[in-house]
Amino acid sequence: MENNTSYTAGTRVMEELFSEEVRTGMQEIKHISPDLWNMIVSFGFGDLYARETLSLSQRELITLTSLITQGAFDQLRVHLQAALNVGLSKDEIIELIIHCAGYVGFPKAVQAMGIAGEIFKSN
Repeated sequence: MENNTSYTAGTRVMEELFSEEVRTGMQEIKHISPDLWNMIVSFGFGDLYARETLSLSQRELITLTSLITQGAFDQLRVHLQAALNVGLSKDEIIELIIHCAGYVGFPKAVQAMGIAGEIFKSN
């Protein structure tokens, strides 16, 4: 499965989005479930993120919003760093989180802002 075009494209996108340390941590999934890992890389990053119409920064705006909406805060940490890596500014991320408050509620927005603050400090 790792030899297909989608997997190769997904690997390239992940290298652009995530640090080597993050990618290594993500690969723990590969040891637990190679099938799920293949789906993440091939579909998630190879088929979705590698499409050409939206930029990686636009895709990260969508991803951040979706993760906040779901309350998926562990994944939010990783994608906040990815958003910075592809050119989103701290101000853009802060504004996105503020905007989400009106749609997902203050508890999720406050938690997301706290996580963003931690990521900004380490950057």
